[in-house]
Amino acid sequence: MECLLGFSHATPTFVFRPSITRASKTNRNGVLRAKLHDTNDPLLQAAINAASQPLFVDHYAGCFVSPHFQMDMKQSLHHYCLATKFIDDRLLRTVNHIDGLKQVVLLTDGMDTRPYRLSWPTSTIIFDISPERIFKRAAEKLEGVGAKIPRSCLFLHVPLGSSNLLQSLRAKGFNGNQPSIWAIQGLPLMTLRSFEEILHIVSGLAMNGCFFVGELPAWLAETDRTKSSTRQWMDKLFMSNGFRVNMISHEEVARSLGKVLAPVNYKNILFVAEQLRFSDDQMETWRTEFQRVEEQGDEEGFEDL
Repeated sequence: MECLLGFSHATPTFVFRPSITRASKTNRNGVLRAKLHDTNDPLLQAAINAASQPLFVDHYAGCFVSPHFQMDMKQSLHHYCLATKFIDDRLLRTVNHIDGLKQVVLLTDGMDTRPYRLSWPTSTIIFDISPERIFKRAAEKLEGVGAKIPRSCLFLHVPLGSSNLLQSLRAKGFNGNQPSIWAIQGLPLMTLRSFEEILHIVSGLAMNGCFFVGELPAWLAETDRTKSSTRQWMDKLFMSNGFRVNMISHEEVARSLGKVLAPVNYKNILFVAEQLRFSDDQMETWRTEFQRVEEQGDEEGFEDL
């Protein structure tokens, strides 16, 4: 779902992603679960259009784009591509600098090429949460062009339509007692509630000190009837789930790279959040250990009598 050209020779074209209507069908968790044919599937078309956005080297995204696609080269950058670059860099920097971090969870549209194109450290386990039909279609195309997961890494898919995503992740081997990093970009969210449920899942599985990075559609904040600013809304929503969040300015990211942003009205919020709470697994481990110590103390005290 990423872009085609490198920053070193960034002369990108702009092919804007169509909006996905929130009137589409949702499952019991409020996450999109539409059953449409390929010809009129909004999720598929949004993912394909995102794949056509050029910015940095992606050897695989081209397999999602029509061979008739023509690139209109320009000197400024689209916000979406800039956000993708930022998320890429944050993911790699984090997994390379936190000891024991081997779990990466990507919440995507199903056409995320990060598992294939990024240089993941040895033994990284990558979980992709996305619409199953899009993921399968993308996997076939990627296999057709020879895309491979880095050696010694493991790539696991968790269908977005799972009735219980938390249990599905655990069933795939996710361990809440081990460090992780989470990223969201392109995941089809139809309601604020659907994101709140995703955030609740991340909060329950991410250890203290873990990170959640990505971008969210701005309309999520607009659905909240309070008169708070977007920043206040983000702070309240994330803090209620144990995260300290920072909103990231696209303009500042562009300046740090010596680039010029495209003059478009981009309505996604780029963010980085750090988990301040313990995961559910950490709390359960603590309770078990506390109970063991308490029972051991009772037994020793009884023997002393």
